[in-house]
Amino acid sequence: MYSKYPITIVKGKGALLWDKEGKEYIDFMGGYGVSIIGHCHPRVVNAIKEQCEKLITCHGSLYNDKRAEFLEKIVNITPKTLEKAFLCNSGAESVECALKLALKYTGKTEVVAMKRGYHGKTLGALSATWNMKYRKPFRQVIHPNVKFVPFGDAEALRETVSNNTAAVIVEPIQGEGGVNIPPNGYLTEVQEICREKDVLLIVDEIQTGLGRTGKLWACQHWKVEPDVMCLAKGIAGGVPMGVTLARREVMDSLKVGEHTSTFGGNPLACAAASATIDVLISEKLPERAAELGNFFIEELRGLQDEFKVVRDVRGLGLMVGLESRFDVRNILMKALDYGLILLYAGRNVLRFLPPLVISREQIQRGITVLRELLTEEEKARKI
Repeated sequence: MYSKYPITIVKGKGALLWDKEGKEYIDFMGGYGVSIIGHCHPRVVNAIKEQCEKLITCHGSLYNDKRAEFLEKIVNITPKTLEKAFLCNSGAESVECALKLALKYTGKTEVVAMKRGYHGKTLGALSATWNMKYRKPFRQVIHPNVKFVPFGDAEALRETVSNNTAAVIVEPIQGEGGVNIPPNGYLTEVQEICREKDVLLIVDEIQTGLGRTGKLWACQHWKVEPDVMCLAKGIAGGVPMGVTLARREVMDSLKVGEHTSTFGGNPLACAAASATIDVLISEKLPERAAELGNFFIEELRGLQDEFKVVRDVRGLGLMVGLESRFDVRNILMKALDYGLILLYAGRNVLRFLPPLVISREQIQRGITVLRELLTEEEKARKI
């Protein structure tokens, strides 16, 4: 089910992790982007402690104070057109809701998604996920009416969207697909095409949102206003949560009982999520991601100039990719010996999603390790 790293993690704080032997690691993986405000942030820990002594679960058929508090906070910081939210437990669930909303609201049957895009592994989300290694084992049951176009090609999208298209779903920056940055103006064109053809625009901010790219929402870099937006990963400081936000009339197309979640919006997750939003805003983490991201990318481009094995460096804020000319598995495994946890995006891309609270010194330590690893790689390959 999971590709495993040969270490057992038992403790985390900020941008650091420790294994069961007490060895310290700098976390450049960030739980695949979940640890956006760092591991065990004190404000989140305190919020969870206080809430678990009061009420842990409360079904959506009942009103709840912590749920109401979180909903008010999230609606206040997301695009103003997104007036209503559905709470669930993961990014894939958030996408499931978004797809159902599009099909129900429009009455249409097709969705257009992007090549190299990733939206999750439940059946609906998997239908909009491009990679065949995820799709092929379940091709007999995934939604057949999803069309894929190249990410960054607005003309291909225009030609593919038809009278049967309910929605276009897009990540502002593709994460799993290789940290792919859109061409200038592309997402604005995607929005224009959707408006022209009366198609809903679903923006998947599960990995790019919450300040990761240097703005609270990545779509803000291109002044894009989605009809539906999907959130998850770091939204509750490490506690499972997903959120689907939509225009009022779109969300209202789902009637009572048509889409629910037993654990969605539970008080524990909502308390953690409210604390997470407070941390993001009060500690100015989007601004921090922009500043440190520029530093990180500049340092990585220095490595690109230094090593022939590095093909490309790309990113925005603290969502960064280093593309190698070879498989990166050896680098991933050897990095553990140096106390560095790395992430991949495909076979030859190192993906960096560190906590936004990471320090400049910790980034520099990571760069030092990467330099050593790339030196070893070039020697092994006799480059």
